[in-house]
Amino acid sequence: MFSPSSPPAGLLEKVFQYIDLHQDEFVQTCLPLVLDHSSPPGSYFGITCLPTQPPAQTLKEWVAVESDSVQPLPHLRQELFRMMALAAEQLRCLGASVDSVDSGFQQLPDGQTLPIPPIILAELGNDPKKPTVCFYGHLDVQPARREDGWLTDPYTLTEVDGKLYGRGATDNKGPVLAWINAVSTFRALEEDLPVNIKFIIEGMEEAGSVALEELVRKEKDRFFSSVDYIVISDNLWLTQRKPALTYGTRGNSYFRVEVKCRDQDFHSGTFGGILHEPMADLVALLGSLVDSSGHILIPGIYDQVAPLTEEERKLYKAIDLDLEEYRNSSRVERFLFDTKEEILMHLWRYPSLSIHGIEGAFDEPGAKTVIPGQVIGKFSIRLVPHMNTSVVEKQVKQHLEHVFSKRNSSNQMAVSMMLGLQPWIANIKDNQYLAAKRAIKTVFGTEPDMIRDGSTIPIAKIFQDSIQKSVMMLPLGAVDDGEHSQKEKINRWNYIEGSKLFAAFFLEMAKLH
Repeated sequence: MFSPSSPPAGLLEKVFQYIDLHQDEFVQTCLPLVLDHSSPPGSYFGITCLPTQPPAQTLKEWVAVESDSVQPLPHLRQELFRMMALAAEQLRCLGASVDSVDSGFQQLPDGQTLPIPPIILAELGNDPKKPTVCFYGHLDVQPARREDGWLTDPYTLTEVDGKLYGRGATDNKGPVLAWINAVSTFRALEEDLPVNIKFIIEGMEEAGSVALEELVRKEKDRFFSSVDYIVISDNLWLTQRKPALTYGTRGNSYFRVEVKCRDQDFHSGTFGGILHEPMADLVALLGSLVDSSGHILIPGIYDQVAPLTEEERKLYKAIDLDLEEYRNSSRVERFLFDTKEEILMHLWRYPSLSIHGIEGAFDEPGAKTVIPGQVIGKFSIRLVPHMNTSVVEKQVKQHLEHVFSKRNSSNQMAVSMMLGLQPWIANIKDNQYLAAKRAIKTVFGTEPDMIRDGSTIPIAKIFQDSIQKSVMMLPLGAVDDGEHSQKEKINRWNYIEGSKLFAAFFLEMAKLH
């Protein structure tokens, strides 16, 4: 692991020492911060730590809450509400003003209606001389069961060789708590926060951030009016060892293409050879989308892709990536490209097309001689700047209609875009990127990798378009954290050093503002 380039001085040294001394409390149990109006003037809102109070929530206790937003079950919604209430309580304990915004109800396809957990809007400080930094996080998780392959109970935080295993440990409860740890450290030391801080925390990110975009637009001229910068910590480093800053993500256009002859399936002995089979049509359509080198075959799809500049090319060269290690950890025999630069560019700054599955096809063990009467293919295109979802939708439909017409099939074909999410790109010369680079250098003793994320994180684009303020992604987790997997974890080192990183970031932002 990297070491700080030089020992931190003054207040930062005190902050780092406090975090090191209290790291077990941040992981396991912790004394809460409560209001004490008799405390000396140097403390913010008169907050002190009283050992007589019940323990505050920490990573172990947050992981213990089964805040699964994906499965639409009433008891899991209750857990989500409990998780959001715990977080609101923790923030109030820090002295924040907290508003738990009612988000209404979610209407499900089966007609079921479930309440949406509240979205937390919290605020600490309103000094006009200080910058205001807003932190976004989410406290819902993907489903997890021991029988799915977990070696331990996914909702019991378990430490093995410095790795903290548990659902939500890295996505996203650990990073949210690391931010809170940084704030609480200033409070415990009775030091004024260097910046004004706001929180927006949701509980439906894994289910598509239901109700979030509407709230952001609604609060643009209220809660967000004083925000200067927005920080998201909901992704990972590129490697296991070197910290990173993320300045872009790909968008996503998700399609379904349906080919139908009739509602019922056919017997292949009775009808095979005299039909235009829907499956054959669909396979031909899907096969027309991308070639064996990964090149998308849809005409015009690359026309809007931003040209590669020399400045951007240098960023790829500077990134620390061991291709052999990356290949081995991915358990892939060979990638489509041979150099680090080519692989990273095709992951981040060029579009890709992936075929995901076929609905209606026979996919069970055994030999069933059936001709599906109706099949639906599903595929998606990861978009990059400056591609537009509406233009891509038109190009895809025109291409598939042309291919289908050449087959002279009597079947019916329909294409629809199920999801359209735009790509996001940030200006890495913004003050908060400079502050984050300096903070990373202080904590880890190295310059960060400047990376993009090949996946889609819609909230970044929503913030950028709605609030029109600088958005930055500051990840804490290592590439092997296994978010969404049966081995999700966050390294204790990443969690504790990440808490220091956020504290150092506050101080650097104050210097630059």
